[in-house]
Amino acid sequence: MTMPPRDCRFDHLSWPAATAAMQQPGATVVWPFGACEQHGPQLPLATDALFAERILDAVLLGLDPLLPIWRLPVQAIGFSPEHASFPGTLSLPADLLIALVDRVGEQLADQGVRRLVLFNAHGGQIALLQVAARQLRVRCPQMAVLPCFLWSGVDGLSGLISEAELEQGLHAAEAETSLMLRLAPELVGPERPLDGLPPAAPGDWSLEGAAPCAWLARDLSASGVIGDSRLASVELGVRLEERLVEHWLRQFKALLASDWPPLNAASTGVSGS
Repeated sequence: MTMPPRDCRFDHLSWPAATAAMQQPGATVVWPFGACEQHGPQLPLATDALFAERILDAVLLGLDPLLPIWRLPVQAIGFSPEHASFPGTLSLPADLLIALVDRVGEQLADQGVRRLVLFNAHGGQIALLQVAARQLRVRCPQMAVLPCFLWSGVDGLSGLISEAELEQGLHAAEAETSLMLRLAPELVGPERPLDGLPPAAPGDWSLEGAAPCAWLARDLSASGVIGDSRLASVELGVRLEERLVEHWLRQFKALLASDWPPLNAASTGVSGS
């Protein structure tokens, strides 16, 4: 018999239900992270937060309802100083966002959570959340902390988006505009800028990648778009949503069926090279 979908919202639990949930073996909490920042003239400030929340909810809906996994409310304001020169952008200082992860994470660990997944959809805070995760692990060695990025490791994107756009479409371009046309078309404006394409970088230097630079949006773009949004379509958005949900559904199924990641090998006598 197929189990009905359950409400995975941590904040919808009563305190007795939360107590029971956190005592389940392998209890896992996912914290979606977005941003409140400019996404060109055509997309809403909440683009990243909406992506994190909608994709995560679709993934959770596809999981076995008996699995011990819940999600926190989305963190809708993040670390976005690279977009601060555009009106509407709101950004937390780096130390404040790290402290927020640290404090909330510590309380979850004290309540028995086995894993905390930081499910992030804003590329500008990938490194910061990795730092926050490491600091939290040191403070709470009994809880695994897994920072991840919505778009990382997703198979098949190169078959949907041109190589040039994959390299240069960093912000509010074809992919993000298409996904928003699928998830919340009522929030998408009519403009489709081509903007922010950088000059050729010397050697192996780049805006992002193995040898990146700390770029600001105003360095590259007058509109806030970095890339080409002209080819965005609902059809592409549907395919992107499918790839993202399929990828993260596989990832969470594998995680919840495992003991990953390893914790405190020293206490078990396990040694490595």
